[in-house]
Amino acid sequence: MQARQSLEETRWLLELAEQNNFILGVVGWVDLRSPQLRGQLDELASHKKLVSVRHVVQDEPDDRFMTRTEFKQGIAQLAEFGLAYDLLLYPLHLPAASELVREFPAQKFVLDHLAKPAIADGTLEPWRRDIRELAKFPNVSCKLSGMVTEARWRQWKQDDFRPYLDAVLDAFGASRLMIGSDWPVCTLSANYAETVGIVFDFVQQLTNTEREGILGGNCVHIYPIA
Repeated sequence: MQARQSLEETRWLLELAEQNNFILGVVGWVDLRSPQLRGQLDELASHKKLVSVRHVVQDEPDDRFMTRTEFKQGIAQLAEFGLAYDLLLYPLHLPAASELVREFPAQKFVLDHLAKPAIADGTLEPWRRDIRELAKFPNVSCKLSGMVTEARWRQWKQDDFRPYLDAVLDAFGASRLMIGSDWPVCTLSANYAETVGIVFDFVQQLTNTEREGILGGNCVHIYPIA
């Protein structure tokens, strides 16, 4: 999973994937605004384990960064290479994300970390409203990850996450959700087992098919992973 906005890191992640069979897919980075983007995609997408790219939109000073012309020109090239785009953002960026997705109905998008809602404060709106709007687009899925660092660090309770998990389940449906961890960042607030345990406990209410999808099957189809 991409951490730095660097082609060198993406190449390194792909090298690791080639050397380790347990790495099934890589979410990397390319410069979606670059005139040289086509060459970057020709090089990196030749690696079958590159399944998606993302940009750290949450760190951009412009809240409408995703709607810039040069960024959208980059998004327009991803479907040709069979790549998804991961949306890494905060709740305030959700309206711009909906605008972006509306323009690219053939492009797969994955929302990371539920868009990082304010779980520590127990705030649901306008996050929940904007999640519902984004989920109206069938080409968007959501990753159940990154929640523990948005809660009270190492003071959270299982019930803190329930309203947010209920909201994305209602909005996306089980077939467009997948488990994630945000490891190693999650270790600021919980260990790995505790982090994924939140989702494992939540999905016990669902059918076997829905559980199996969220815990692995959906990921294979959404990205997809060979």
